[in-house]
Amino acid sequence: MGSIVNEKPASGLSDRLGRPLRDLRISVTDRCNFRCPYCMPAEIFGEKYAFLPRQDILTFEELERLVRLFVGFGVEKIRITGGEPLLRHGLEELIGRLAALSPDLDLAITTNGSLLPRYVEGLARAGLRRITVSLDSLDPATFLRMSGERFSVDRVLEGIAAAEAAGFRRLKINCVVQRGVNDDGLVDLARRFHGTGHIVRFIEFMDVGTRNQWSMDEVVTGAEIVERIGAALPLEPIDPNYSGEVAARWRYVDGGGEIGVITSVSQPFCGTCTRARLTTEGSLVTCLFATGGVDLRTALRDGSSDDVLRERIASTWTRRRDRYSEERQELLQIEGAAERRRERVEMYQVGG
Repeated sequence: MGSIVNEKPASGLSDRLGRPLRDLRISVTDRCNFRCPYCMPAEIFGEKYAFLPRQDILTFEELERLVRLFVGFGVEKIRITGGEPLLRHGLEELIGRLAALSPDLDLAITTNGSLLPRYVEGLARAGLRRITVSLDSLDPATFLRMSGERFSVDRVLEGIAAAEAAGFRRLKINCVVQRGVNDDGLVDLARRFHGTGHIVRFIEFMDVGTRNQWSMDEVVTGAEIVERIGAALPLEPIDPNYSGEVAARWRYVDGGGEIGVITSVSQPFCGTCTRARLTTEGSLVTCLFATGGVDLRTALRDGSSDDVLRERIASTWTRRRDRYSEERQELLQIEGAAERRRERVEMYQVGG
């Protein structure tokens, strides 16, 4: 098991393994304009798929109220996710509301980039600080296949350029690596952003949700990723920016920047996980691989006080002992593990 954060924060929450609550990821919509096979495969999420009705989704007022409470418990980072978060109408308003809660709040968004040219300037004005763009391949055919035949890779690159023009000089570029699917393009992706100031983060293919037909055979380990890229662009390891950082950092020896490698499968980092997740319909989830969450929406809408909500949040986190990635290998051998996986919260509900 990885190292545990044992120090309970001076004001805040600590779970049963000593991990503080520092990060909150919020899925603001279950809809997406891509159909990536590992998240929202087109054969399931077709034109007739019933997404959540508007009344089941948390309003901006409800999200602002919850985030204020989470900040009171020591949350320092808020990441807006989806689905595709830019499909949520008026997202700039939500960013503005959250930015006003604290001048120190680190507000970020994860997006597929396709709608950034339309919205990024408004998001910047509202107080957004950081952007992560998902980009699994630069090869047009591979990208088209991995995005569900919806958009070209040029559309995402235009979104990255728009973010740069709006003042976001240090983007994170997320690439989910699948053996036999896009792993032949790792070096090309590294070269494309080498020297730009952006950080490509290569993510081991994970068994998130129930839709992606995950197999260990498709996992390219972080060690192999580093070896492949390092053979073309020599790398050296560097220290994390902070405790609980999910990506191991590697910098180019020639000074051309750095990459990140997220090794949830081969080298789990549960021991320093400080992240909670809020689903689109208002459930508090304490692990990316969770089979369910704690309902906060009902309390928000039945007139419950902030104290009631605080107690529900606090009791959920202080009881937390999730460390699925560290237990994965053992669980895969247990009868019934497949059934457990079929009960999981989906990627688009918790935002990855």
